[in-house]
Amino acid sequence: YAQLARVHDDAPIVGRTVEKVEARGKWLLMFFSGDLVLVTHMLMNGTWHLYRPGERWRRPRSQMRIVVSTGEWIAVAFVVPVAQFHTAGSLLRHPAIPRLGPDLLGTEFASDEAEIRLREQGTVEVADALLDQRVMAGIGNVFKSEICFACGVNPFRKVESLSGTEVTCLLDTARRYLLQNVAPAHGNAIVTYSGGRRTTRVADPGARLWVYGRRGKPCRRCGTTIVTRKQGSGARSTYWCPECQPIPTTERVEGFGSPVLRRKVGCGS
Repeated sequence: YAQLARVHDDAPIVGRTVEKVEARGKWLLMFFSGDLVLVTHMLMNGTWHLYRPGERWRRPRSQMRIVVSTGEWIAVAFVVPVAQFHTAGSLLRHPAIPRLGPDLLGTEFASDEAEIRLREQGTVEVADALLDQRVMAGIGNVFKSEICFACGVNPFRKVESLSGTEVTCLLDTARRYLLQNVAPAHGNAIVTYSGGRRTTRVADPGARLWVYGRRGKPCRRCGTTIVTRKQGSGARSTYWCPECQPIPTTERVEGFGSPVLRRKVGCGS
């Protein structure tokens, strides 16, 4: 990338130390000594790989966009469309890079703080609040729909309408689903999870998810047809079961007509 090469020409990268690597939602930040931060976003198709020196890459060299090499590791960014260099100061001023909420994959997940941040969303729709990395970090569009289904919560409800039990279910299910979908560490080896996301605990590859991507297909619980609708400022696709995730009688949601009775669905999915 020309913009990265220009920074390198002015302030060479060679000889610097990689001090830490941090994920902020889908942003990846690589901090170098001397106040330099490489910021990348993978969007839908980008990926970072780690290799030992001399190890064969698993993707063609033509897809390589960035290589960061040390004596022990080679980090390769393939088809990463967004890449920028920042200083600590310019990073703080960047409007798109979020200041993250509690990390769902953290060793000590701050559930109390996450609950407070979620409650503060008030009139925001539940699925949009779950995607907000400032509330809690780690939930993407697939898990957004799956978490709401597991808790029997209609994704278009307002956060302020949630009961304490529903909030607890959303937080517990979010953490459990994310932990189930990362690879465990094996000694000092670097292990990259490459399997498809799973929430149903079913071995069949065709039955990995409850609702996401299943528009027009029968709900795995009740047989009702799964529906989808664009949601939020980013018009992200949201999937849900109208029977398992109804709108409560006390709440009306724009675009859904008359509300229906709520039916409790457990948090054991």
